[in-house]
Amino acid sequence: MDSAPILLDINNGIAKLTFSRPQQLNSIDVSVATALEERVKELNQEKSVKVIVISGEGRCFGAGGSLSAFKSGSESTAKEIIDPMHRAVTMLTNMDAIVIASLHGSVAGGSLSLALACDLVIAAENTTFNLAYVKVAASCDVGGSWHLPRLIGLRRAFEFALLGQTLISKEALEIGLINRVVPNEELTKVTIDLAEQLAKGPTLAYAKLKRLFRKSFENTFEHQLALESEYFEASSKTADFAEAINSFFEKRAPQFIGR
Repeated sequence: MDSAPILLDINNGIAKLTFSRPQQLNSIDVSVATALEERVKELNQEKSVKVIVISGEGRCFGAGGSLSAFKSGSESTAKEIIDPMHRAVTMLTNMDAIVIASLHGSVAGGSLSLALACDLVIAAENTTFNLAYVKVAASCDVGGSWHLPRLIGLRRAFEFALLGQTLISKEALEIGLINRVVPNEELTKVTIDLAEQLAKGPTLAYAKLKRLFRKSFENTFEHQLALESEYFEASSKTADFAEAINSFFEKRAPQFIGR
């Protein structure tokens, strides 16, 4: 761990990416965006990482883009923030590791768009969600316009975005914006328990499922079937597949090794 705006800790196949600007509500300025890209680049090269957990220190996960940065910056500030954020989120969605967002407090703007890009999202009961871009007369970034309508549908996405609505965690769960809501004090434990469960699982199969689900929105049905056939055949040749079959007939828990 270090004093950078984005902290990175890797242990037993689980990487923890933590926004560490609690006094600024983990808002995203150029230094944060750049640091996130660099950290994600490190993870993209680290083959031992099976699960990535993204969280924020302090009162909230993240308040979105730093308004102070825009006020004191130049005309290029938006590009200097958005470009590295976009490169980071592209890597996160394309890498094999499963990415979990662990949310609490306010989640707004670019911080929400980043959370929506994660594969799984766990939120504490005190979490609130607001896309917030219209409050600063801006459209969205960090993939928010891609993920939001796919998660909750076009009509709901328009209403949520255009009216600047704030949702509480229960409402976000009901419309499919997130996966789970847990008591505030249990957020860290539940998140790590899930990360550990996934890290011990058939991670090669998880990676293939992640690719299949994300590609399904752009592929024809026939193309998707072809990919399913290709990926399943590849899975059937792995040590993990053989272990799963053997453990079933031997009536024991499988021990996966990611090969």
